Amino acid sequence: MSIRYFAPSKSRSFSLWFVPFLAFLSSCASTATDLQLERSLCGFKEPIVFWLWSKAAGQPDASRISGIEHLEEIAFTTKDRRTLRGYKLKARSTQHRTATAKGYLLVAQGNAMLADQIIGNFQEYARAGYDVYLFDYRGYGRSEGKRRLRAILSDYGEIIDHLDSLPYTSRIFYGMSFGGIVLLDALQNRLGAARLVIDSTPSRLSDHGCPEPLDPLNNLPQDASHLLILVGGQDRVVKPSMSRDLVKKARQRGAMLIQHPELAHPFMDKRHNLHQLRMQTIQTFLLEQ
Repeated sequence: MSIRYFAPSKSRSFSLWFVPFLAFLSSCASTATDLQLERSLCGFKEPIVFWLWSKAAGQPDASRISGIEHLEEIAFTTKDRRTLRGYKLKARSTQHRTATAKGYLLVAQGNAMLADQIIGNFQEYARAGYDVYLFDYRGYGRSEGKRRLRAILSDYGEIIDHLDSLPYTSRIFYGMSFGGIVLLDALQNRLGAARLVIDSTPSRLSDHGCPEPLDPLNNLPQDASHLLILVGGQDRVVKPSMSRDLVKKARQRGAMLIQHPELAHPFMDKRHNLHQLRMQTIQTFLLEQ
């Protein structure tokens, strides 16, 4: 609007090119931000590995969520204008009606999973009064953008900022495998009294060419008394030896540790009763006040 106040003789012709020029500059700045976020952090192999993981995750399937009560589709727009899509399980009362949530649970899944594959496993949290949020990672499933580590870490920092701005009085977090890497990065220096479960997460990413500051063991909170580390003795994806240094440092900072000899990787346990044991253990810790 201020362009209208330029000198009379040339203001109209000036505005004809200056306004589009400003829009062009703004577009360039946004594009630079997009390129920065979606640039590889871990070398040329990063996009290839993420592509393989996303292929392993498969395609969305609406039939997986049919029949789940109080579930709604949600979308979150990132600062670089990518739309992340996922699900919200609404808190409910004992009469199976929606209720005002006392808190939220944010779940960050493994890097070969989609939200619709596992959201149904978290209904007990909704019954306990929590809204449950689970998104497809950037470039996975129904979410937009390129699958890049820098961008995914940024996305979850933004998601947590947004959820923290809502009128919740409690916050809890569950990160499995790659999701543990994501949440430890997003929550560094701001976990506070919130409870966090890190399940089957490696100690380091730097072994794969990523910057050392991204190593999960470098992002542990100084006070880890509200943190549970879960390690499965039968895990062939993230072997117990790959978590050893993370476990050692977390215990030194007051974290709780559960090493179960029969558990495998999350959602890969050989028997259903083992999966139930894992989920009940996590639920007991997260909902303990």
